[in-house]
Amino acid sequence: MCRVAQAAPDFDGRIGRVSVLGFAAALLLGAAAGIALSGCGPGGNGQPLGERVIPLGQPVPKGGGFYQIGSPYQVAGRVFTPREDPDYDRIGTASWYGEMFHGRRTANGEIYDMDRLSAAHPTLPLPVYAQVTNLENGRTIVVRINDRGPYARDRIIDLSRRSAEVLGFRDRGTATVRVKYLRRAPMNGDDRYEQTYLANQGWARVASAAKAPNAAAQVLPAENPENLVLPWQVVTPQPVAALKNTGSVQSGVKAAAKASGLIVQAGTFKSKDNAERARSALSAIAPVDVASIAVRQDLYFCVRIGPFSDLNQAKAALAQVTKAGYPGAVVVAQN
Repeated sequence: MCRVAQAAPDFDGRIGRVSVLGFAAALLLGAAAGIALSGCGPGGNGQPLGERVIPLGQPVPKGGGFYQIGSPYQVAGRVFTPREDPDYDRIGTASWYGEMFHGRRTANGEIYDMDRLSAAHPTLPLPVYAQVTNLENGRTIVVRINDRGPYARDRIIDLSRRSAEVLGFRDRGTATVRVKYLRRAPMNGDDRYEQTYLANQGWARVASAAKAPNAAAQVLPAENPENLVLPWQVVTPQPVAALKNTGSVQSGVKAAAKASGLIVQAGTFKSKDNAERARSALSAIAPVDVASIAVRQDLYFCVRIGPFSDLNQAKAALAQVTKAGYPGAVVVAQN
């Protein structure tokens, strides 16, 4: 799939892609400015946008492509070197692409479907699975990477319209995400793994329930959690924006530690299953973490929501956690 390596907004308001009407003009401007084209099918040979092989509104077949790593290529003066990278785990900015590319060939010969959980990446093999987490709301999905892009310097992945929608940033256009390589994806395009992963996310179930009339989103715990407040250290809170522009997970983790502030401890459970039920019930409020804690001879599972950068946010979350059936919840500080 061929994309113009510049940051022009398209008709859906996203950044980094051009509209159909402006495509010819963008090509002329790109030629004048020395902007390269790339991702044009399997060869990345700079040819114009490929034809739409599946009309809008028609079902898009799954799979049909081939496994590809690819040779090094250059876009706008930058050299990208595709490679096997099983340790890939990075933090950066995600964008998304939609209707303009729907029904056209991806870089590995598949057909792009904006309504599936897929993505474009500049260097990972195609197709592979990657886990993508929106660090601004804690939502995580698995996507099938089957295309090349993006090429704006501040972005590390281009998600399908559907992926951006479920991660909660479709309207905004971009988000700070963590991208982690999982494994190769099946060549037949089977998407049951991505769909099952999404369906098992607590925040996705709560969101689906909220859309249904008279749906009860509240899930009560099957066990009364014990009120074991752990001795977290107080730190100076910083906003989540501190995660932006970090080049690796290691630096991102350091930034996250600085960003950590107040958390809501819903409770500690002796049963891991009950702790996981609590995670599912509370994940629509904010990111939820379940940590195993050894207390004397016993192992507990602590359910924590947050972090929150100020006390007002923490108190608001505490009220929601209490209302969800966890009256012993408390606000504590985390390092």
